[in-house]
Amino acid sequence: MEENKNKLNKIKNLEKDQFEALFQISQLFNSTEYKEALIEESLDYVLNVLNAERGLFVKYDEEKYSFNIICARNINQETITDIGEFSSGILKQVVLKKEPVLYHDAQSDPNVSQFQSVLIKKIKSVIGVPVFQKEKIWGVILLDSLTNRQEFNETNLVFLSFFSNLLSLSLDRIERLEKLNDENRILINRLQAVEQIPDMIGDSSVMKELARLIHRVSVTDATVLILGESGTGKDLVAQAIHKLSNRKENPFLAQFCGSIPDSLLESELFGFKKGAFTGANNDKKGLLEVANEGTFFLDEIADISLALQAKLLRVLENREITRLGDVQPKKINVRIIAATNKDLHYMAKTGKFREDLFYRLNVFPIKIPPLRDRKEDILPLAQYFVKKQSENEKYFENSAKEKLLGYYWPGNVRQLLNVVQRALILSDSNKIKPDDIILEDTKAKVKFDGTLRDFEKQLLLTRLEECEGNRTQTASSLGVSVRWVQLKLKELGLQ
Repeated sequence: MEENKNKLNKIKNLEKDQFEALFQISQLFNSTEYKEALIEESLDYVLNVLNAERGLFVKYDEEKYSFNIICARNINQETITDIGEFSSGILKQVVLKKEPVLYHDAQSDPNVSQFQSVLIKKIKSVIGVPVFQKEKIWGVILLDSLTNRQEFNETNLVFLSFFSNLLSLSLDRIERLEKLNDENRILINRLQAVEQIPDMIGDSSVMKELARLIHRVSVTDATVLILGESGTGKDLVAQAIHKLSNRKENPFLAQFCGSIPDSLLESELFGFKKGAFTGANNDKKGLLEVANEGTFFLDEIADISLALQAKLLRVLENREITRLGDVQPKKINVRIIAATNKDLHYMAKTGKFREDLFYRLNVFPIKIPPLRDRKEDILPLAQYFVKKQSENEKYFENSAKEKLLGYYWPGNVRQLLNVVQRALILSDSNKIKPDDIILEDTKAKVKFDGTLRDFEKQLLLTRLEECEGNRTQTASSLGVSVRWVQLKLKELGLQ
């Protein structure tokens, strides 16, 4: 009761224009969504209301007992980096007392007159107030005057204290909003990954071996490199590893690295500081930072540039990231899983991929077999898709099953899903007939009008192009070994 009376008495001492200022500030705070913008706007506002000459907002690190400048006003650029040291005496008083401080005449007050900032800058009047978050000091607002233009008084102190309380509430609100945004990003990533390619695990021996590997590596924190053709379900393997790991309650985030400009991919992965580039109006966490304590999946990692590979290498080696435009690294605890449909080992040997990064990623490689190498899974998967995609019960005629089993499936499980979806649309009964199954012609279109050497060269080039330069896939499609492909490339002068 006594505390409430004291607050009421303080409110009565406020001047009319300060009441109006607090009302306007509360509206401003409620409409601001970013901490940096809120702090800068609040410092500008309070400088104007109290007619102060200089202003400083610092963030307080309780563990290190140190101050970090967030923003400053009317302080020379050459001294702004040292202002924390210059004002450390007054800042420490605010932190130790955990309450506002006011010095009407700093030059004659024995508590502060000996401070370097007061002596060197000839500060006349000083006022400082702590900004709390969750009952701990988050930062300090410090205002001063170098001339007789303004001598701060008790009314100013009351105003600044109310101002600080409003700011604390707004910082709490923004922190909750940022947390909600992070959670939304995590949910969006999860939703995007769901139901792209259902049930990877089949009854074939190769898939049982894949399941065994997933279970073995999931209980560790080892970096995993998933290898497989497009459409085999590399993302599902990554999700399965995460869900079986001790990180399963934490975020699983994914980033597709193909066909994305380097600068955009870097800002997505590492985040950026305000002012790092045109349009960077506020700080933003990168996905690696949002995924802290969880798992981060880099899909098609072979497509990233060598420059960005160097930054990823530092993430794996030092477990830290640095936002664009920032100089201070941040420690993170993230499990990295990467995937590619290319021959990453060959790319590393030929200088197209960093060899040191390759070995950092290749701690536990998992190869997903293509659908053509596990034909016993084709029909169960196809029937599973029918059940999932169709409201009515449908089944494949025997001749339709033979058509599915006889196909090469270059697009793997994803292609099978698309074929089934198309067949369900075309089917006009509870039976799926061969004519309902539309398959792409996978035969190489080779014009042969020369020697056998010309034919081999054109066939090999065509298959390499179809397999996006992946020699392992090329060898598999031709029914030969990878070594045979390498020897032929050398023999035909294609290496």
